[in-house]
Amino acid sequence: MEKKSVVISIIPARGGSKGVPKKNIKPLNGVPLIAYSIKASQRSRRIDRTVMSTDSEEIASIAREYGAEVPFLRPAALAGDRSTDYEFVAHALEWFARNEGKVPDYIVHLRPTTPLRNVATVDKAVEQFLASRDHTALRSAHEMPESAYKSFEIEDGLLKSVGTGSFELDGANRARQQFPKTYQANGYVDVLKTAYVLEHRQIHGNKVLGYVTPAVVEVDTMEEFELLEYQIGKDRRIYNELFG
Repeated sequence: MEKKSVVISIIPARGGSKGVPKKNIKPLNGVPLIAYSIKASQRSRRIDRTVMSTDSEEIASIAREYGAEVPFLRPAALAGDRSTDYEFVAHALEWFARNEGKVPDYIVHLRPTTPLRNVATVDKAVEQFLASRDHTALRSAHEMPESAYKSFEIEDGLLKSVGTGSFELDGANRARQQFPKTYQANGYVDVLKTAYVLEHRQIHGNKVLGYVTPAVVEVDTMEEFELLEYQIGKDRRIYNELFG
């Protein structure tokens, strides 16, 4: 019988936040932001454990209240503005290897700044990646409302087409249907292969399976918080799924 793969989620939530003070524990519709990702992970059929990676005792305490494991605190050096996702993943894997004698087979990376997730969508992403043999990771993304090929750079004060690198811009006025679809990575759900991370010291690699999700709001500003509050007020299905 084939050995069952061990899948854990890691929810990274550092204490510092410049755009929105204490963003990760700020109440959204009366519930701390991190709780949305914790509950989505707990309700998943494909995730075995829910782990919070944080440098903050306050965040750790709230995460435990909502049922997450917080077996370690992340060092402050790995929780700065320029800290990378690889660093917190590598730190977690090192802790598991040292303290539990083994590491999980897969990590589901759930960013707390993307709180409104459908649990079935998360499960499908995990199932799709586990069924894959050749991909190095899975990343979620949603279709951009306007193709990135219609956007511009500015060079020496002049607009330049991203799609062609040309300063002749009339081509960018064509209908959007004439351009390739482009996708914006979001924090809905990423799935990482532990063996790849340990061997290559990268979390995504060069054969990343794209997983298209509905468009979502990622929280970085107070305006985005307010937009999410509005969305929950208009449609409470995901909120009820997580907390009902």
